[in-house]
Amino acid sequence: MMNRRLFVQGLSAATLAAKSMTSIAAMEVADPATPAPVRLGIIGPGSRGKELIRNFLRVPGVTIVAAADVYPPRFQELNQLCGYTVASHSDYRALVDRKDLDAIVVATPLSFHAEHVIAALQSGRHVYGEKTMAFTVAEVNDVVKKVDAGKQIFQVGHQYRYAPWIRSAIDYVQRGEIGDVTHIYGYWHRNSDWRRPVPDPSLERLINWRLYNEYSLGLLAELGSHHIDIANWVFGESAQAAYATGSIAVYHDGRENDDNVQAVLSYSKGRRFVFSSLTDNAEVGNQLWIYGTKGSLNLTLEDAEFFYEPKRASQLPSKPGEKVKAITAGASYRPAGEMPYRGAGKRLDIPVTEDPTTTACRAFIECIRTGQKPVADAHVGMRSALSVITANQSLSARRELDVPAPI
Repeated sequence: MMNRRLFVQGLSAATLAAKSMTSIAAMEVADPATPAPVRLGIIGPGSRGKELIRNFLRVPGVTIVAAADVYPPRFQELNQLCGYTVASHSDYRALVDRKDLDAIVVATPLSFHAEHVIAALQSGRHVYGEKTMAFTVAEVNDVVKKVDAGKQIFQVGHQYRYAPWIRSAIDYVQRGEIGDVTHIYGYWHRNSDWRRPVPDPSLERLINWRLYNEYSLGLLAELGSHHIDIANWVFGESAQAAYATGSIAVYHDGRENDDNVQAVLSYSKGRRFVFSSLTDNAEVGNQLWIYGTKGSLNLTLEDAEFFYEPKRASQLPSKPGEKVKAITAGASYRPAGEMPYRGAGKRLDIPVTEDPTTTACRAFIECIRTGQKPVADAHVGMRSALSVITANQSLSARRELDVPAPI
């Protein structure tokens, strides 16, 4: 999917990319012949954990030393992925106590993120923690305080911060390419029940934890957090308030978290981010629309495309003080000016050499080796998490709630 070349007509993407993406691009080039070794441990080598390990193993000099999980079959799967035997622990504290680790990856269910991240930080290790950063506001603040008080590298799994076409496109937006941005609409639509096979009913909550509110904040956390992060990035601030609604419309199978969610986040100056997630229709897929006064930007998992607003004749007086002599009412149904644009836009010319998750993993290792601050640091993770948590609380409260200010 990532080998598609993007092209542009009328935009000087190469110049902007060279200016704004130097540090990220450096993480995509070949590593030195003898890179400093980095020894990783992972807490939670489940589906997402294995995907992270698969990407970390693409970075020269990285080895997976140990793993911790409460579900033993995952260790054999991890050994097959690595091609060698990884030390296994049923208690994450045994992994944290090891002396042969440089960094720890946390990919456990959301409700355990803060506990595992803080324990890893307390051990003096660098940490890559999956999004959403934490389960509650108090836990979010605890993680940020712990990170800020130490010297370790901490990176949150917001991998789209590292996608070159997204970075370049947002640079254009922030330079005024589509005028003043007032609204952002995010869609993450799938046609899947989000379930995984369970070999025994007693393992239902362990394996399908995303469906239960004891462990997960549902679609807003597992999917929406990515789009919320991009909205924060574009608007240059955190959301001030959140309202969300959802239901179980299709999958009446005992799950607790909604199978569809819609949320509105409010920002300063009347700006809004609107998010929709469905699990019974994939027509729209995963995309983000950024709307400005002069045009729009469409972001997908592999490209960025700009669309520009046509200039329309003003109906207002052309001279100060001039009066409008008459108002002529037109037909109530005039589709010509309101039909959606179905033509091609202008795509960015950004070569994509690898998946954003690979780039994010490579960036984390590079930060360990150089001491550079991660792009997706604790404060980036905090701003997204606070909105996710508040929007999820709004589902139950059935009203708009204020998003706590970042510390």
